[in-house]
Amino acid sequence: MLEINIRVENQLISSNSRPFIIAEMSGNHNQSLERALQIVEAAAKSGAHALKIQTYTADTITLNSEQADFMIEDQESLWKNRKLYDLYNEAYTPWEWHKPIFDRAKELGMIAFSTPFDNTAVDFLETLNVPLYKIASFENTDLPLIKRVAETGKPMIVSTGMASVAELDELVKTAKEAGCKDLILLKCTSTYPATPENTNIITIPHMKDLFDVQVGLSDHTMGTGVSVAAVALGATVIEKHFTLSRAEGGVDAAFSLEPAEMTALVEETERAWQAIGKVTYGPTEKEKASLKFRRSIYVSNTIVEGDLFTEENIKIVRPGLGLEPKYYPILLGKKAKKSYQFGEPIKFDDLI
Repeated sequence: MLEINIRVENQLISSNSRPFIIAEMSGNHNQSLERALQIVEAAAKSGAHALKIQTYTADTITLNSEQADFMIEDQESLWKNRKLYDLYNEAYTPWEWHKPIFDRAKELGMIAFSTPFDNTAVDFLETLNVPLYKIASFENTDLPLIKRVAETGKPMIVSTGMASVAELDELVKTAKEAGCKDLILLKCTSTYPATPENTNIITIPHMKDLFDVQVGLSDHTMGTGVSVAAVALGATVIEKHFTLSRAEGGVDAAFSLEPAEMTALVEETERAWQAIGKVTYGPTEKEKASLKFRRSIYVSNTIVEGDLFTEENIKIVRPGLGLEPKYYPILLGKKAKKSYQFGEPIKFDDLI
């Protein structure tokens, strides 16, 4: 598989670059533009490379219905017993906020983009000239939407939560046939929060090989450990929900990172990426100076020429400037060809 490089504005997304970290605001603005802008500023300060929001209204994403189909009945859900319309009406980001949010993110050096949920959202985001698009897990089977986004010719990031291999194959083919040249899939578990045991990040390299695209992680678990592990498995993009404070509440606050945690995510995923390196054995350049701290054979008691080497007069100790320890059994019982002082290393010539 050839190395795939995707450039978005000033950021290179590639296995040869540090992980691309996306701070997802979602509904954590709690319907306050001031708070939304504070989230942008905190995300930038934490080192996140991109700020993402979501573009929909309650009317573009669902129906205002009281029927059971439109109620969240899962008693494990953070939003149990909520009506979908009411939940989305609370969580959506007003469209007139998009420009000030994007402008502030750009001023602070971040890439700003969004997840559209229907064609009207794509049309609107095109007027703001977003540099890339994200497709949410629940929309990854909405092939008409995927086709519409792909037709913009801009990079697409797609969460793969719940999608079968067949569905992902349809998604990838639809996107590429409609003009998407830069596609990134995100391994995702569509539970909120997700547990590490249910995340299965070993799928990341498999998905990369299967679809010949970059793969990242949309991480709904708590903490940063799963994301760090995903980078070690080849993830080039990490998306995490972000808030100023979980204690202050919000529709997604319970599984969102706070600023200090986002800073840790940026730092630790970059360390994980740096640590991958290449297949190598033997000492690295940095390690060569440490070779002297290996063990080797030294004289532990004065030896006179003709004496036998014994366990009482030679020992395997640090440093490693003498004969390698594997020769110790060969030396034992041999006659010394010369005299040795305490603390003198045994050299290879002493074996011959």
